[in-house]
Amino acid sequence: MATAAAFAFPTGFRSEEIAANGTTLYVRHGGKGPAVVLLHGFGDTGDMWAPLAAVLAGARTVVVPDLRGMGLSAHPEAGYEKKNQAHDIAQVLRHLGIAQAALVTHDIGNMVGYALAAQFPEFATRWVAMDAPLPGIGPWDEIIRSPILWHFNFRGPDVERLVAGRERIYLDRFWNELSATPAAIGEATREHYAQLYAKPGAMHSAFNQFAAFAQDAIDNPALLAAKGKLTMPVLAIGADKSFGAAMAEDLRFVASDVTSAVIPNSGHWLMEEQPAATMSAIQAFLEKK
Repeated sequence: MATAAAFAFPTGFRSEEIAANGTTLYVRHGGKGPAVVLLHGFGDTGDMWAPLAAVLAGARTVVVPDLRGMGLSAHPEAGYEKKNQAHDIAQVLRHLGIAQAALVTHDIGNMVGYALAAQFPEFATRWVAMDAPLPGIGPWDEIIRSPILWHFNFRGPDVERLVAGRERIYLDRFWNELSATPAAIGEATREHYAQLYAKPGAMHSAFNQFAAFAQDAIDNPALLAAKGKLTMPVLAIGADKSFGAAMAEDLRFVASDVTSAVIPNSGHWLMEEQPAATMSAIQAFLEKK
C-alpha cells in the first residue's frame, strides 16, 4: 500500500508551472540522460509516477506533467481534445529544451500520447501505453457500450453538484470496481487524490476530459489517415483483469511495431496494484536497443 512518501519525487527534481498552449501545466522534472515523459490519466495525477521516476532518474531525464485541468495544473474551460493537449506537452518539451523523448502513458495519458506521437513524430522515440483504448480506433464503438464505462457520459452541472464534496465517494468507485484487489490502493493514496480532485474546478475539468472523447473519436482516425501508422517501437501493457492482450490489438491499428505485455493479478491501476512488475516491464522496454 502506498503511503504519503510514495508521492515524493527524487531529490534534485524541480517542480514548476510552465505556460503552454494557452494554459499552465504543473511539471516535475529531473534526472539526467535521454528524456522520458510520463503521462497520467483520470483518478491519478502525475504523482502516480513518483516510484517510476525514482527508478529511471539515474539514467534518464524524467518529465512528469499534470495534464491540462488535472492535479496542480490550471483549469481552463476548454482545450481538452487530446489532439490539443498534445500541443500542451510539445510546448513543455520545447520549454525544457528537450528534442526527443520516450513516452510512458496510462489511461487518458494514452490518448494524449498517441496524439503527440502522431502529430510530433520528431519528439517521440518509443511509447509505452498502459491499459486504456484510443477513441475512434479499433473496437471503440463496442468498448463505449460497456456498462462499466457509464462515466464516459456522466457530466453536466447537476452531476457536478452531486459529486461536489463527495469526490472521495466518486473516486472510490473507480478504485474499487476497476481494480483486481481494491486493498492495493491504500488509504493514503485514496485521500491524496481525493483532495486533489476536490480542488475548485478539478472535477469540472475531469468531466471535460471525457466530454472531449466524441471529438477525439473524430480526430484519431483523421490523424491515422493523414499520418499513417506510428513506426517507433510500442509496448502495449494490459492488466490481466482489465484490457489484457486486447491492449496490443488496439494499438496495432495505429502502430506497426507493437509488443504486448500482460501484467498478472492486476486491474486497471497497474502502478498501484502491481508496481514492481509494471516498472520492470517499462524499464526493460526503455532499455531495449
